[in-house]
Amino acid sequence: MARETGSGALRELLLVAAVAGAGLLLAVVAAFGPWHPTSDSTARAGLVELHSPTGRATGPTAS
Repeated sequence: MARETGSGALRELLLVAAVAGAGLLLAVVAAFGPWHPTSDSTARAGLVELHSPTGRATGPTAS
């Protein structure tokens, strides 16, 4: 009976370790993988161009 209890506990620990490893692998793939598909695998995402809005500023100003 004690042998079955130890075997079940070991099996449960191995299952928890396997699920944690799979989760870690998915997190690494999500963090370091490409964020969007491209038609050309060598093309990487470029920098975003920032443009100031035209017209009069409506926020607080320093005077």
